[in-house]
Amino acid sequence: MPNHPGAPRSVTSNAINLTALLCSLAVGAWVLRYGQRLDDQAAVFLVALAYAAPVILLEAIWLRADGGGQRPAPAATDLPRVLTKLLGLACTCALVALVYWALPEYRGSFYDRFYAALGSVLPWLAVAAVPYFFWQDRRGGGHRDGYWQLGRVALLRLDGVDAGVLSQHLLGWLVKLFFLPLMFTYLSDKVAWYRTYDFSLLFDSFKNFFDFAYATIFHVDLLVAVAGYACTFRATDSHIRSTEPTLLGWAVAIMCYQPFWSFFSAQYLAYQSGRGWGAWLWDYPTLYTLWGSAILILVAVYSWATLSFGIRFSNLTHRGIITNGPYRWSKHPAYVCKNLSYWMIAMPFMASGSAWEALRLCLLLLLLNGVYLLRARTEERHLSRDPDYRAYAAWIEEHGWLRVLGRWLPALRFSPGSLFNTPRDAGAAQTP
Repeated sequence: MPNHPGAPRSVTSNAINLTALLCSLAVGAWVLRYGQRLDDQAAVFLVALAYAAPVILLEAIWLRADGGGQRPAPAATDLPRVLTKLLGLACTCALVALVYWALPEYRGSFYDRFYAALGSVLPWLAVAAVPYFFWQDRRGGGHRDGYWQLGRVALLRLDGVDAGVLSQHLLGWLVKLFFLPLMFTYLSDKVAWYRTYDFSLLFDSFKNFFDFAYATIFHVDLLVAVAGYACTFRATDSHIRSTEPTLLGWAVAIMCYQPFWSFFSAQYLAYQSGRGWGAWLWDYPTLYTLWGSAILILVAVYSWATLSFGIRFSNLTHRGIITNGPYRWSKHPAYVCKNLSYWMIAMPFMASGSAWEALRLCLLLLLLNGVYLLRARTEERHLSRDPDYRAYAAWIEEHGWLRVLGRWLPALRFSPGSLFNTPRDAGAAQTP
C-alpha cells in the first residue's frame, strides 16, 4: 500500500507484510490439516519462518535492504576486527545465558518451550554467525558497532571503546532478552490452541465467532512480534538503530507485560468489575453482536498497526520510521485502539453496586490509559532524534484523524520542545 501523498516515506511496505502474513496463514492451515506429526515447537518455527522469509526476500527485491541508498564498495576483510566482533557476540550470548540462569523468573517451566526452541537453533546460528560477520565486514558499515565494543572490553583494550555505543548494544539485547521468550511462549500457546480447536463450532454462534476472531487477531500480533524480535539484522535493514535510553520509558513499557503486569494490575490497576461486556449484553442479541463487532474492529486495527512494522516490530527501539497502514492517520493507532477496546470489554461504567464503585473503576482504567499516554510520549521523545520522525509527526499534526484533539488539548500536540519530546544530542548508536 503506498504512502499517503505528502507523508514521509515508510521503511516498510504494507503489501509485502500482508503477502507474508498470507503465506504464514497458509502454512498454518497446512500444519493443521497435514502436520499432525509435527510438535508445537516445529509448528511455531514453520509459521514464523513463513512470515519472516517472504518479508526479507520481497524487501530485498522490492525495497532493497539498504533502503535505496548506495552501498559502500566492498572492503578488504579486517581479520582482527571480525574476530573481535565474534568475541563480542560470544560475550553477549554469555551475558544473556547468565541472566536466564540467575533470575528466578526464567528458571520455571513457563519458558521451557522457548529454551527447547533456542537449543534447536543455537548451533545453526553459531555456525552461520562466522560467515555472516565476515560478509558484513566486507560490506562496510558498523565497523565499531556494539559487538566490537564489547569484544574490546573483553580483551581489556579500552582504547576506542565508546560507552554510548556499548550501552545501546546492551540495551538492545536486553529488549530481546525480555520480550522474545515471552512472545514466543504466547505464540506457542496460540498454535497449540489452534491444533485442538473444533472448527465445526466456528459459526454456530456469534460468541464462538468472536472468540475465534479475537484469538486469531492476537495470533497475528504475536507472529509479527516474534519475527520482529528475532530478525534484528543489519543485512536486512531491520537492525536496531537505537534503544530507549530512559528509565521512565522502560518502566512504563515493561509494566504492561508479565511478570510485572500481574503485580501492577492486581495492586494498582484492577479496573475490571468481574463482569465483561458479554455478561452485560448477552440478553440483547443485536446489541451484543454490534458491540462485539466494534471490539473486533478495534483490536484488528491494533494488530494491523503491528503488522505495519513487518520484521521491524519491537518495543523500546527505533528500527525505522513507519508512516503507512494506520500510521497514515495517527502516530499511535495501536495504543488508541487498544485503550478504547479496554473500555468496551471491561465496561467499568456498568459496575454493579453503586455509582461510586463505577466511578472508582473508571478512574483506575483512566490511570491505565495514562500509562499508555506516557508510553507514547517517551517513544516520541526517543524517535524525535530522527529527523524523519519529526517530519512525520509534523505531517500528522496537520493531516492526522485525531488532530482535533491536539487543538482542544494542546498538551497532546507534538512539540520537539516539550518535556517529553525534546530530542537530545546523542550518537546514532546502532546494534546490528
